[in-house]
Amino acid sequence: MSLEVRCQRWLHVFPFLAWLPGINRHTLTADLMAGITGAIVVLPQGVAFATIAGMPPEYGLYAGMIPAIIAALFGSSWHLVSGPTTAASVVLFSSLSTLAEPGTMPYVHLALTLTFMVGLLELVMGVFRLGTIVTFISHAVVIGFTAGAGVLIAANQVKNFFGVDLPRGAHFHEMILYLVRHLDQIHGPTTMVGVTTLAVGILTRRFWPRLPYMIVAILAGGVMAFGPDRLAAVNIPTVGALPAGLPPMSAPVFTLETWRTLAPTALAMTLFALTEALSISRALAARSGQVIDGNQEFIGQGLSNLVGAFFSGYAATGSFNRSGLNYEAGARTPLAALLSGLLLMLVVVLVAPYAAFMPNAAMAGVLFLVAWRLIDRPHIRQILRASRSEAVVLGVTFFATLFLDLELAILAGVILSVLLYLSRTSRPRIVVRVPDPASPTRKFTTSPTLPECPQLRIIRVDGSLFFGAVGAFQETLRSFARFTPERRHLMIIMSGVNFIDVAGGEALAQVARDYRNRGGGLYLLHVKDGVREQLEKGGWIEDIGADNFFVSKTAALRTIYRRLDHNRCQRCDQKVFIECARLGRQEPENGFPESHGEAA
Repeated sequence: MSLEVRCQRWLHVFPFLAWLPGINRHTLTADLMAGITGAIVVLPQGVAFATIAGMPPEYGLYAGMIPAIIAALFGSSWHLVSGPTTAASVVLFSSLSTLAEPGTMPYVHLALTLTFMVGLLELVMGVFRLGTIVTFISHAVVIGFTAGAGVLIAANQVKNFFGVDLPRGAHFHEMILYLVRHLDQIHGPTTMVGVTTLAVGILTRRFWPRLPYMIVAILAGGVMAFGPDRLAAVNIPTVGALPAGLPPMSAPVFTLETWRTLAPTALAMTLFALTEALSISRALAARSGQVIDGNQEFIGQGLSNLVGAFFSGYAATGSFNRSGLNYEAGARTPLAALLSGLLLMLVVVLVAPYAAFMPNAAMAGVLFLVAWRLIDRPHIRQILRASRSEAVVLGVTFFATLFLDLELAILAGVILSVLLYLSRTSRPRIVVRVPDPASPTRKFTTSPTLPECPQLRIIRVDGSLFFGAVGAFQETLRSFARFTPERRHLMIIMSGVNFIDVAGGEALAQVARDYRNRGGGLYLLHVKDGVREQLEKGGWIEDIGADNFFVSKTAALRTIYRRLDHNRCQRCDQKVFIECARLGRQEPENGFPESHGEAA
């Protein structure tokens, strides 16, 4: 085994060996600032997510510690940060609240068991290299989903930014309608804190890009809140004191009955969590220029949940808030996410009591900045200009993200992308090729103004001949036979056909039989090795005729020429080929000369 192969295997097992040597003073500084920012921001989020999930508040912080570190070490994304998320918390609560009382230890044990099962499924899918499902998430799906998530992040922070008591669990449109109907309830001092945070963040990023603008913005919001809160006795809501402590050891339940009960939920949450993590990874990778290894991301997510289940962390996945924040804060390597988990432990131990002074409005202002940056306006404009079908995919995904569950939004975008892909591939491009009289060697060209041979039609097929494309392929050839029945010979240039299945092989064999019954023949030029091998396995070469396969255009035309009706050739005035001009003088002995170029 070569040294290169060994190194590749080690990198698959320990992917952090690929980026650790690249850390230097500049990347370390950037990652440290991003890690500090992430650790601060996750404090109120973790508590909120745990409350949504029906877990004790401190478990939301625990889910952002060890899982984030493990996912950073064993994942592939430079910027993905794992931890508790709104969607995962909602799924957890809706699944487990019917099995145990939320907030109780039986409920916590079920949540930790579910987390372990999800991690196990994710790891198995990664080991068996099922991460290729990421290829079915098109760029338009990622852009639309990211933009929709950005809008949702902002909408979910409206209550903290304006100090309005929105109904819990309200959908996007319900939050907007409620805010419009209750504009008179906007709390002025709270809104001023949010506006100050937002303005300072924008100005800092614009004029002092070297400074960690999010931390500066949070501090500015805290200072702004101090005046009204202390001088005018105005109550501005804050995060509140958090429990100070490291995550305690825990253990999932391994009884067969519990696993059987949780199995359907575990499968559903696994698919959702992986889709969410891969979507976020791809969205950020599109901006950073990174290539995501879907299988490695599955492994990283699986290990993070497996280990997290033993450190009081409930189901973690890629977090839009923290990952977007991590990217915007200037993270250069996965070390930023790792430091975020470590620093969160330190923050919880040392700083958690002081979180009581951090205004919720300041946090909302920072997340508004993150939400705005998640809306990739240049790429959205590009997609809208370039492709109508991709624009539809983007729009469907965007609005589904706003008005449906996140997993349904991603699924809707993926399904629509696959349907559009199948629609395109089900109609292979078939073009008629004719010799170009302006070319000295009569190379083939596609021009509707040039004449065709009345006895021979030459076409090129661009696209695979599989079961989904056979119908369009056969219909095109039937139309040829219907409108020009006198053309009894057909040559197909197969250089653009990369794959053929049973249906495609049967279709070619049937075309060969049809043309033979009409007194002509089917001829295949430039058949790729893989396609020919498939035709041999299926026995279709016998139907087509082994002597009807050609690697040279000159050889193909020589053979076909001998089989044409030369009486018709003498009456033809099209003069398509070089030999047509000679035919009236003498019959060529060797058919088409070498002067015919090989460009098909």
